[in-house]
Amino acid sequence: MFYFFILLLVASAQAKFYTDCGSKLASVQNVGVSGCAEDATTCILKRNTNVTISIDFTPTVSISSVETEAGEKQAYKATLPVLKSYPKVTVDVKWELKNDAGDDLVCVLIPAHIK
Repeated sequence: MFYFFILLLVASAQAKFYTDCGSKLASVQNVGVSGCAEDATTCILKRNTNVTISIDFTPTVSISSVETEAGEKQAYKATLPVLKSYPKVTVDVKWELKNDAGDDLVCVLIPAHIK
């Protein structure tokens, strides 16, 4: 019982608020969402505000459109509005970065609650 409890604590300490949903051509090192703690289970997105998402990843292939070599760490950042008209719901936000051929470089699911 004691070992199980320690294992559970270690697993909880290493938990991330996002899950990889099929990053085929890159490895994701980190995902950040403004206002969302790294140990959160759900990100709270407040309506009528802006949210910034950042993703650190390393592609396993070269990307010609942005002149990136395989193995070269990249930092992606985008800011988007959480509109007042959005309903107050709990959702999984799916964020994908694709290459020129439409293949997933990065795919992450972020559990969120719009309030």
